[in-house]
Amino acid sequence: MAAVSPEDGMSKLDITGKDVASKTNGASGQNGKHGEIEPGDSDEDEAEDGEEGPANGEGAAKKKKKRKPRKKKKAGAAVAPGQSSPPRVEVSKLFPYNAYPVSEEVEYQNDNAYRTTSEEKRALDRSNSDYLTDYRQGAEIHRQVRTYARANIKPGMSLTEIAEMIENSTRALTGHPGLEEGDNIKGGVAFPTGLSINHCAAHYTPNLGNKTILQQSDVLKVDFGVHLNGYIVDSAFTMAFEPRFDPLLEAVRAATNTGIALAGIDARMSEIGAGIQETMESHEIELNGQLFPIKSIKNLNGHTITPYSIHGGSSGKSVPIVASPNNTDRMEEGETYAIETFGSTGKGYVRDDGEVSHYARNPDAPKNTPLRISSAKGLLRVIDKNFGTLPWCRRYLDRLGQEKYLLGLNCLVQSGVVNDYPPLVDIKGSYTAQWEHTILLRPNVKEVVSRGTDY
Repeated sequence: MAAVSPEDGMSKLDITGKDVASKTNGASGQNGKHGEIEPGDSDEDEAEDGEEGPANGEGAAKKKKKRKPRKKKKAGAAVAPGQSSPPRVEVSKLFPYNAYPVSEEVEYQNDNAYRTTSEEKRALDRSNSDYLTDYRQGAEIHRQVRTYARANIKPGMSLTEIAEMIENSTRALTGHPGLEEGDNIKGGVAFPTGLSINHCAAHYTPNLGNKTILQQSDVLKVDFGVHLNGYIVDSAFTMAFEPRFDPLLEAVRAATNTGIALAGIDARMSEIGAGIQETMESHEIELNGQLFPIKSIKNLNGHTITPYSIHGGSSGKSVPIVASPNNTDRMEEGETYAIETFGSTGKGYVRDDGEVSHYARNPDAPKNTPLRISSAKGLLRVIDKNFGTLPWCRRYLDRLGQEKYLLGLNCLVQSGVVNDYPPLVDIKGSYTAQWEHTILLRPNVKEVVSRGTDY
């Protein structure tokens, strides 16, 4: 979920570097680049291809049959082994011993290289490892949901259909439907599914009654989060259905991977932002016979993530995506970051525009803020009991059976008890793209927890 530069008054790998060493936890060889099974590969395929193998003894002396080429799976049926289509099986049932995949670990370099072998740092990592189960479970849920979504999102679908596809799958796989009071605070959807199209870069999700239909010529940013016990996995991708947009998507994806490669303990935010901008703006795109430079959107940022706080609260840090020499912040051991970048064919600057859908409780609001509208008090109780400090949208209130709440909601916003987050747009006619991953700066290794074989 995007963070806006605070100076603008709004709160809010493929590893490409040759000197970055990465390793994976998982099977070797056939299990893919980051320790996961590649799409189309499975143990079942191996069994089908090699039934004549030596397992039965006598077969060992027979000449091996020529391996048949694997059949390509249909894109619309992309699911994880043991998972249903659409995804409805709780991920915890697929991993009964909580042995969730470790998608990518990257060793620290240079002055921090000692951390890899330091027994002290390893011990510290082990002593604080309980939270890793929640993060890795959330990441596996994100991968399974997005795999299904990426295979099934098509032009002609409504944005409401797409949002509900993602959110219902997330709720099912976490085992938290979110209808009972307090259930969504235990786990489930971490924030509203962002479905921002074309010049709209972030913070758009359909409200009830929205009739927007995804078009063949659209560029769609899909930004959604999963949480278990407040540990939020925040990851985003962009989809386009015409190859002319490929250069834009590749530029932003490369910029995000640059940010991930540069991130680490003691890393300077200014250097990360400069590196991201250099990668992003080395690309250009031709649209309708005109050449456009691809610009980093300078007032959007990556951000820290803390339990139950998508932007890290009032003490959160921003990760710029442009050169920011005045930013003296550094990353620190134990922090969690969303490394996200946004590229645009427009001005490279966003502003508020359109109907608001995203909201969140203001954790810094005075506890006894007077509310002059009685319905606002009841609505605030619903918000506190069902979302706490997690972001939410109006569809979630509708889902809980809330009616005629807009007057009370406006009162909460005007009183500063709730923050609203309008859609963020560049100039009309421009196109924007986004890619994002969640990283954990563990004492002895950097973990790109949301990494998958897809991105």
